[in-house]
Amino acid sequence: MERKISNTITGFRTVDGAGVNLVRVLGNTTVDEYDPILLLDSFDSTNPNDYIAGFPMHPHRGIETISYVYKGKMSHKDSLGNEDTIGDGEVQWMTAGSGILHEENLPASERLLGVQLWLNMPARNKMSPPEYHRVKNSDIQEIPIPNGMLRLLAGSYKEHKGFMSKYLPLDYYDIHLEAEGSISINTEAEMSVTVFTLTGDAVVGKDYISEKTAVKLSEGDNVIIKSAGSPCQILWISSKRLNEPVAWGGPIVMNTREELAKAFEDLDNGTFLKSKISY
Repeated sequence: MERKISNTITGFRTVDGAGVNLVRVLGNTTVDEYDPILLLDSFDSTNPNDYIAGFPMHPHRGIETISYVYKGKMSHKDSLGNEDTIGDGEVQWMTAGSGILHEENLPASERLLGVQLWLNMPARNKMSPPEYHRVKNSDIQEIPIPNGMLRLLAGSYKEHKGFMSKYLPLDYYDIHLEAEGSISINTEAEMSVTVFTLTGDAVVGKDYISEKTAVKLSEGDNVIIKSAGSPCQILWISSKRLNEPVAWGGPIVMNTREELAKAFEDLDNGTFLKSKISY
């Protein structure tokens, strides 16, 4: 059965962090429809003043943040002692788990183009130890397709395997289509699939989708994605619905209001970090 679009969200411009201009596409009003993807922020600017203020040190618990920087750079520092910079096609994968503090800096570049996702964690795993992982360009396969290319950021595509998510399955593709390009993707019927037009416009099934738009696909086992007459870059995000309650407060996402209150209490009394080092 062919998948069809069941929901469409066009991003809006907003400011976050210490003054970063971005396009917010998914957030706390789209939780149920796009489960388990909580947040999708898109960055696209040729003006460093839009983003160099960055995101100062802040906490997370109960989620994984997945940052894909196709153009530009992102520097990371966290309470585990990790310091790293990704750029031009790489992925930052941070598991907040039981609690982490981190900062993200965005150095000036010719163009900053990318996306940050928040992937929810199952209730049983929310207090898992925090981790940081960098998916380097050497770990990312670039798979030729007719009139285009698929970059395998995570999960699997046909016989190809990439970085594997630990707590939820995630197939994450960066699909590049030329002006006449198209791709047919077979899926497991129960997978929760989101498609995002990072650059350019596309046709998903029979529906035209403009740039910086996320669409949720209905259940099914196949979908055809085409360019809309000019080159485009499309992100494919496929995982499994959790169907669990969500209690979301700022950078922390738990399952109950009591768990959320406990997280902020831990922040106040200095017991938030269960895994940490001393600088």
